[in-house]
Amino acid sequence: MLDSDKECCTILVDLLVAKGVKRVVLSPGSRNAPLIISFARRKELEKFVVLDERSAAFMAMGMAQQTGDPVAVICTSGTALLNYAPAVAEAYYQHIPLIVISADRPEEWIDQEDSQTIRQKNLFAPIVKASYSLPSDILCNDERWWVNRQINEAVNVAMQSKPGPVHINVPLREPLYRLRKICTERSERIISSVSINTCLDKKNIEDLAGIISRSKKVMILASFGKPDSTLSSLLNQLSSFPQVIVLTETISNLHIDDSIPTIDRVLSVISDEEKSRFSPDLLITFGGSLVSRMIKQFLRKHTPLEHWSLDENIHIADTMQCITRHIRMNPVDFFSQIVNHIYPSESDYHRIWIDRKAEAEFRHEQYLSVSEWSDLKAFSLIFSTIPQGSVLQLSNSTPIRYAQLFEYNQVERSDCNRGVSGIDGATSTAVGAACVRKELTVFITGDMGFLYDSNALWNRYIPPTLKIIVMKNGGGGIFRFIQGPSELPELEEYFETVQEVDVEGFARLHGFDCYTVVSESELKKILPVFFHISDKPAILSVETPRTVNDRILRGYFKR
Repeated sequence: MLDSDKECCTILVDLLVAKGVKRVVLSPGSRNAPLIISFARRKELEKFVVLDERSAAFMAMGMAQQTGDPVAVICTSGTALLNYAPAVAEAYYQHIPLIVISADRPEEWIDQEDSQTIRQKNLFAPIVKASYSLPSDILCNDERWWVNRQINEAVNVAMQSKPGPVHINVPLREPLYRLRKICTERSERIISSVSINTCLDKKNIEDLAGIISRSKKVMILASFGKPDSTLSSLLNQLSSFPQVIVLTETISNLHIDDSIPTIDRVLSVISDEEKSRFSPDLLITFGGSLVSRMIKQFLRKHTPLEHWSLDENIHIADTMQCITRHIRMNPVDFFSQIVNHIYPSESDYHRIWIDRKAEAEFRHEQYLSVSEWSDLKAFSLIFSTIPQGSVLQLSNSTPIRYAQLFEYNQVERSDCNRGVSGIDGATSTAVGAACVRKELTVFITGDMGFLYDSNALWNRYIPPTLKIIVMKNGGGGIFRFIQGPSELPELEEYFETVQEVDVEGFARLHGFDCYTVVSESELKKILPVFFHISDKPAILSVETPRTVNDRILRGYFKR
């Protein structure tokens, strides 16, 4: 078998395959030619070639997000690597295992005014779990041992505890295109990593379960996470206690009986005078950053007596500014050890939240029944029509916020890039997700987000199961709703950046089926047709009035 003559590249690909990496996203280049050769010649790997590095990295992240498996992403030297930064940051805060591999010049050529050369070592240090740099040449067995050890460690670190991205920098010396014959039966040493299970001692179990049992008002608040049937079962047990209420965000992917899955909707029908009654004595949180500003403001103003954060990270994330215990455990390990030691207290806390949920649902339906054509009306029709078992991807800004107002339990999984909450790679993430799912993948985005990441449509791997819905409302509509920019004379030019996005033109250019609707009746008629899987992916442009949407949404929260 002929392969690159760069031994570090063959060791790298051998180890990644042996340690379970199944997919790799590569971007063309010259300096990374030895890496491309070594990865391209391995039949065990599914390869995706994506020209735009920013899109490539988000696409790889979408694959890893859905499967939980590490995905490698490979680029050439210089600014190519910088284009990975948004996706690497998102993967870091969303806890997604990316193996970032960059080709580089040999160290002696750094800062010598050679082309496509920047300081790549430790470039992503603040936003990766670990950084590694391989030697330019392997000249002895000790260097071979060192390379093997570094790559083993990199994959282990990416997957252990809370997963996340790692960066492997590979300096490569010219010539870059030489091949050598290698033994097909070669094998690399595998170093496995065994996770440590965190066990609470008897005293801790009694103390923590006792506090929950004695508390009259316990709120469990879940932000983003992947589907977990064990965690859902544990939270269902906890939700049965009269003193416990469970609040879940749309992208928590948890389905709990008698819980609050529409947090903003319910909070909007609680008056200021009543809020102290609904505030918890004990708050337990887990997951990443919260979408809902309303719940953050509510808990910062109505501070619980205790706040326990279940988080395996070393640093303390004190979002509500009232944390009293940082419990370095994942929620399944924590709740499974204490749930059978909790007993009910005399409390109406669960009941008052569930009663208010019913009131909020009634007002929600009542308001929608008389609302005119707008984003809110369109979303109400879209979410209820998404086919059973679909996978949902949501862009940041308005789509994820509107999603918080609706229940759609027929969806298999919901995701949004809420690690750092950018719009820059949402479409690419959805494309990556669709590439590894057999089910229908529905992606909802705004017209600005769609335009921003339009290069995501520029690859040959997009399956016909991807359906993109573009809310075409003429600009950054969220700024009309946010207090501050909505009151400034600079709103339209500097915040909304009002412009016409040619959604149909993009669809034709990239071979998508395209549909456009401008009214409620048209949307109702087209949705079943749009969601039907044909031989091509499809884009639906939903045109709503830019200057009406904010008034409708404000009215919703004032209802």
